[in-house]
Amino acid sequence: MSWHLSSWYLLLLLLVGAERVAELVVARRNARWSMERGGVLSGAGHYPWMVALHTGLLAGCLLEAGLADRPFVPALGWPMLVLVVAAQGLRWWCITALGPQWNTQVIVVPGLSPVTRGPYRLRWLRHPNYVAVAVEGAALPLVHGAWITALVFTVLNAALMVVRIRCEEAALASLVPPAPSGRARA
Repeated sequence: MSWHLSSWYLLLLLLVGAERVAELVVARRNARWSMERGGVLSGAGHYPWMVALHTGLLAGCLLEAGLADRPFVPALGWPMLVLVVAAQGLRWWCITALGPQWNTQVIVVPGLSPVTRGPYRLRWLRHPNYVAVAVEGAALPLVHGAWITALVFTVLNAALMVVRIRCEEAALASLVPPAPSGRARA
């Protein structure tokens, strides 16, 4: 097997990797902020799997596109690149809207209200950051024809998101303020 990989695709993967490092820097700062205010960490057991999956996405893109000599097909690659960029935009919109409450881990600060600005104001889109993750996870490999990586990531991410969203929903439920007049929530 020989190694064939477009230098611009390698640059794209390096940029996405750098973006992930930036996320971790923001997440670490926000985790400190949350913990200083009594933050509660949930779902620590699934977090290493999430890190491994996202690392595997980048490695899979690199290896499959390079070793399997996947071609860049403009009719597929350009639209997928647009989706990757759009996913990054949505991700950073989420990070900005959540402010110090955003994290790569599930950490909630008791007494804070759920965020309802930015993409979180859309009641029909409960977890917009995970939409960004799903779109990017499918599109990034397909930019350069790495369809096996796209498929494997999508299936594993869907399974992980079932666990993650259940964990996050339970944690977020603790943020919902009590109903007025002592009435129970329906």
